[in-house]
Amino acid sequence: MAASVISLACVEIQGTLDKLTLHETVRPHAQRLPQKKTVALSVPSQSDVDVQSLVKQLTLQEKVSLLAGDGLWHTAAVKRLGIPRIKVTDGPNGARGELFTSGTKAACFPAAVSIAATWDTGLAKRIGRAMAEETKTKGASVLTATTRLGPTVCPHRSPLGGRNFESFSEDPLLAGLQAASVIQGLQENGIAATIKHFAANEQETMRNAIDVVVSERALREIYLKPFEIAIKQAKPLALMTSYNLVNGVHADQNTHLVKEILHEQWGYDGLVMSDYGGTNSLEDTIKTGVDLEMPGPPRHRTLAAVEKALASGSLDMASIDDRVRSVLQLVKNVGKFEHPDEIPETAVNHPDHQRLIREAGADGIVLLKNKGGILPLQTSSLSSIAVLGQSKTCFSNGGGSANLNAHYKITPYEALQKAVGETTELRYAIGAQIYRKLPCWTSGVTDHNGQPGWTMLEYDVKDKNVPLSDDMQPQRVYAFPQTTYMAIEHISDAVRLEGTFTPASSGAHYFSLPAFGHAKLFIDGELAYDAGPSPDPRAFSEGGPFEEKKQHHFVQGKSYQLRVEVLAPKPEQAAIPMMAGRIMFHLGFMAQEDYEEDVVTSAVEAAKRADVALVFVGNSAEWETEGHDAANMSLPAFGSQDRLIEAVAAVNPRTVVINCSGVPVAMPWIDSVAGLLQCWYQGQEAGNAIVDVLLGAVSPSGRLPVSFPRSVEDTPSYGNFPGDLATGTVNYAEGIKVGYRHYDKHPDKVLFPFGAGLSYTSFEFGPAVITPRELVHGGFITVRLQVKNVGAVAGKEVVQVYLAPLPTEARGADRPERPIKVLAGFSKVAVAPQSAVSAAVEFSFESAAFWDEKADCWAVDCGEYAVLVGNSSVNHTKVGTIVVNESFTYGP
Repeated sequence: MAASVISLACVEIQGTLDKLTLHETVRPHAQRLPQKKTVALSVPSQSDVDVQSLVKQLTLQEKVSLLAGDGLWHTAAVKRLGIPRIKVTDGPNGARGELFTSGTKAACFPAAVSIAATWDTGLAKRIGRAMAEETKTKGASVLTATTRLGPTVCPHRSPLGGRNFESFSEDPLLAGLQAASVIQGLQENGIAATIKHFAANEQETMRNAIDVVVSERALREIYLKPFEIAIKQAKPLALMTSYNLVNGVHADQNTHLVKEILHEQWGYDGLVMSDYGGTNSLEDTIKTGVDLEMPGPPRHRTLAAVEKALASGSLDMASIDDRVRSVLQLVKNVGKFEHPDEIPETAVNHPDHQRLIREAGADGIVLLKNKGGILPLQTSSLSSIAVLGQSKTCFSNGGGSANLNAHYKITPYEALQKAVGETTELRYAIGAQIYRKLPCWTSGVTDHNGQPGWTMLEYDVKDKNVPLSDDMQPQRVYAFPQTTYMAIEHISDAVRLEGTFTPASSGAHYFSLPAFGHAKLFIDGELAYDAGPSPDPRAFSEGGPFEEKKQHHFVQGKSYQLRVEVLAPKPEQAAIPMMAGRIMFHLGFMAQEDYEEDVVTSAVEAAKRADVALVFVGNSAEWETEGHDAANMSLPAFGSQDRLIEAVAAVNPRTVVINCSGVPVAMPWIDSVAGLLQCWYQGQEAGNAIVDVLLGAVSPSGRLPVSFPRSVEDTPSYGNFPGDLATGTVNYAEGIKVGYRHYDKHPDKVLFPFGAGLSYTSFEFGPAVITPRELVHGGFITVRLQVKNVGAVAGKEVVQVYLAPLPTEARGADRPERPIKVLAGFSKVAVAPQSAVSAAVEFSFESAAFWDEKADCWAVDCGEYAVLVGNSSVNHTKVGTIVVNESFTYGP
């Protein structure tokens, strides 16, 4: 029998309560980058192992074994010389462990975009520390992933990017500083971070093959800058290359990116690994400086291939030794020579992590509209609240590699119910269905033993195109829990799922069967649906195309024999080779009366009779996910959530929308609602975090890390996202005009600007003191001011400092166009009511620089620069000027 792994996603609910503690501290944030060419790595642990000596003792076969992974989650070991292996684990918003869907339980932290929305680097560092503790419980030394790692720092180029939620911001400074803080928290606690994806990986459409055509200036100022900041400030021990091509060359083979910029110009000396399945050659990637091909077994770095390349002279031993040395150095840096044993994965539900996730989730929530001060809700004066939409869903994370088996998930409805107790009536109605895949087919199904669930049979067949034999015996029986979503991963040639279905009602009920492999559904022995072969696992696991829904007429009380047969794709058929031999499928079902039910009317009736209506909407992990870019900015599904909001707002003027998404969404209803909270993905404590803000236990202090445009047509990348799929190219034609750098010149096209966010209190900024007034090469400028809370409740404010260069015409017609302003630094301060604290923001000379393509270096023009201070990219005041008396350039 073939070996098998079966995973099932399930949801468990529990919760804790906590109160936010405000600390009156000043945290300066600045782009302070070391100017040394060589970046010395921060090392969590050291031993007396001589890496160079080890390299000399290795045989060629042993060296080659170290150049690729040992399976999905490990580097290779060399027992002869006592070289242990390293375990890696996924890290977008937690440490998942080895299994993708139902592995060891783990803490689910807020997504990176939510961390960025806090504008708090100290909080980001604390999250990194907690993630390090979580990673250790999974027996891993590197926070990484299959096909992804953490943290992700690629800027948000378009709101349609399916994976934006995993990254921080449209602004390279904010993204770089927050990523650096997470990395520092991880590595100070003995876990190596792997920054990703290097570089220009801003879309999921054709991500393995798309060629990004980007100017050197845009590459340097926007897309590489967050990497540069994080690498120079936090010194991550590992880096992952991206799948895509950059200006015609795959990232892992891109000499300009990896060898010239990363290694030579930035002096990076950490390990470079490929994205999973993202190695495209043998010789080129080794010469460029990619140390590790992931996962194993290798496609390119085989012993036979290396021996052939050495014999032909296309590869030399010195390059191989360099790559091996980097792998061994990482083994040493994470302390594996001292502690070679791998501990079993465990689930540690740490109370400190629970509190931190709740605090961070609330701090990232952005209050965007609060007409008439409708928030915070005063429950003592409310007899009833309509709780509508997705309030019984915990939007903890986006889809794809961000999935993990959370310790628990708190929904907003649960948190609100617990908070208001018996004093206020909650009137619930879903109002809109947003499922992308039909719910798991579990209700009414029994297995071979008559127990709830299905029987799983596994086969070992020589030819996967041969139908399953009837004489094979079942290897295992598997009963699915009653969950709302099923995901099965199965490593085998072929599987069969069998069960007896007794419907609770008659009707033309709906079913679906998306799969990775060739799936068929039989009802009473007759073929009811042939899904056909699917060689691309993303069609199942990461969104992909919409599932096809079919109908079959069932009679209430009658028993039907169901059988699902799935054949794995052949290795040469699999779109992602590392997935060959793996079977994945989802069997969905919904009764006709449920699928076609009018759910809006009940929501409207609940809203009519309530003192206030809370409408919870957003992008579930099925809709916002790795492997799939959105087609538009509309909320799913097919206008259902927009119709719900509009219908509710028409009958209740006290309507508050709570949106959970990692990206801006279209808001055709914005003028009709009284309140709006942007809540991102806040991890396992999402419900508590949202209710903390709704009820005023926490005054909202999140600020937008991305601009919210009015429509997708207003975005700078419109027309060039996701590119020309016929030619496989995407042109970054907007250049450096990304995010607010674009909207500053088109203010009518932005709905909510970068950096914006309201509070339950009010702040005033005192006069600013700028020192020094002259900016020189290597110099720094500090802006100091008082921040006063003039309101009645404690709160936090983000002081944002922007630097505005002279207009192009004042600098000379031959000088490149500059943005109106750029974010130079920021500081988040907590202020008690009727009190004031000092804030200090420091920024470096590099905030005034641009990439001079003619000179191929950074340049700073002489002249005056305005210093702007405010709390968003549009709400600011000029507080003074600084001067550059003499133009200068400097190297990368």
